[in-house]
Amino acid sequence: MPEWLVLTLAMLAACGVVVIITLVRHRRAPEDEDPSETPDVIEYMTMWIGVVYAIVLGLAIAGVWEGRSAAQDHVQAEAVALHEISERVRVYPPEIRDRIRDDVNAYVGHVVTTEWKTMADDGDLTDRGTALLQRLREDVTDYEPRTDFEAQAYQPLVDQVTAADQARIARGDSTGATMPGVVWFGLLAGAVITIGMVFALQIRRTPRELVLAGLFSALIAFLLFLIWDFDSPYNHGAADAAQPFLDLFPDARD
Repeated sequence: MPEWLVLTLAMLAACGVVVIITLVRHRRAPEDEDPSETPDVIEYMTMWIGVVYAIVLGLAIAGVWEGRSAAQDHVQAEAVALHEISERVRVYPPEIRDRIRDDVNAYVGHVVTTEWKTMADDGDLTDRGTALLQRLREDVTDYEPRTDFEAQAYQPLVDQVTAADQARIARGDSTGATMPGVVWFGLLAGAVITIGMVFALQIRRTPRELVLAGLFSALIAFLLFLIWDFDSPYNHGAADAAQPFLDLFPDARD
């Protein structure tokens, strides 16, 4: 199911629940109930609950956004390092150059077609990807330069292989959700409490109040969806996460 559809359904569901509860509560309310007589302490508590929950939401969004940005940086660093290897190896003899470039293309193709799905499903890297990177390392390091020009290119190539390996390890560490379960429990419980305080204010059935209550609940649903979407950078929007590889290696999916 597309993410935009999930978001739309979640926001509509949040609005629908609030409106239905409001209508049911209005029908069952005593005839002598006066919504204007809400105690000041309830209004004060509602305000502070909203403020505290807004701070928690802001911290959660900042945390997952930072994790997502770091994950994207790891992917970018890995793709750039591999691209540098593919470009700098042009000073080597044709048979060595083509072999190393084939290693790079095989590794990138495996990452974008197979390993990304494994990361999303199992939260881990693949042994095949590790083996392909090791083969690339061996082909780069085992070659003995024959000229000064090749010798000058040798160490930078080895450094780029190391950079790609480090970025791959960091990518593996960034796989999976970053938000602990207890934090999600707090976010969901806080959402229920915050929206529930709307009914403590004895909301009436006027169109204006129903619209505001629906928009308020939809906003909270949107922010929770935003946290969920950013929480697993390689699971949600996987095509966008792998874009650095596809930009530098357009034929990787072929």
